[in-house]
Amino acid sequence: MTLFQPKRRQLVYTVGGALALTLLGCNQREQAMITLYTFGDSILDCGHYNEFGVHPGQLLVQNDDRLFPDFKGQDLASRSSARLEHRAYDGATVTRLPAQTQGLRVEGTALALITVGGNDLLQGLIQDTGAGITTFATALDTFVQQLPIRPVLLGNVYDPTLGDDSRNFSGVDPAIARKNLQRMNTAIQQIATRYGQLVDLHAHFLQGDPSWFTATIEPSLRGASEIRRAFLPFVLS
Repeated sequence: MTLFQPKRRQLVYTVGGALALTLLGCNQREQAMITLYTFGDSILDCGHYNEFGVHPGQLLVQNDDRLFPDFKGQDLASRSSARLEHRAYDGATVTRLPAQTQGLRVEGTALALITVGGNDLLQGLIQDTGAGITTFATALDTFVQQLPIRPVLLGNVYDPTLGDDSRNFSGVDPAIARKNLQRMNTAIQQIATRYGQLVDLHAHFLQGDPSWFTATIEPSLRGASEIRRAFLPFVLS
């Protein structure tokens, strides 16, 4: 019996076709890569406040199934190739956001998370009686407008007192402090509506308890996961 012997042209087509499929597969994997960028303050850069070094961006890209088994499979890595570019840093204010974009190069599918405002409040805006929060809003609007990443998920500022005046740590009349927190969060909401999506950390954390915090105001390990929980539906959608 004579075995089938493919002609040279058939071999070229076969090898070429296989190569094309391989390259197509590589391109599809590259196109499927999602980069999650984090900008802002300790709400996203809170890893040094817990013993595991965990922060929300990490958990959104790939959950720690050992620490948070209830979130297994609820991350970007479970749906496609994903990576994190963590640029947020503890202590940042709105005027320091532009420095976090230094050397930024955005390629492929990208998503930006931003949290800012808490440090601005602590540095004076918590008792603002003039145009301070308006100036804050203008600076944040400019940053988000110029950021070459869409979509943008903008988190507002939570209340670490959980609405309880007896937990007030600021030395400012709680009525004044909450009024300015509300003013700031209203400004953040308006900016989020223009450029992306608001993530209501304030409302979510009012449902929490003191275990969500460490060092009075910073997110604990549980807090980092709860920040992840608030962002998660928007990230996965």
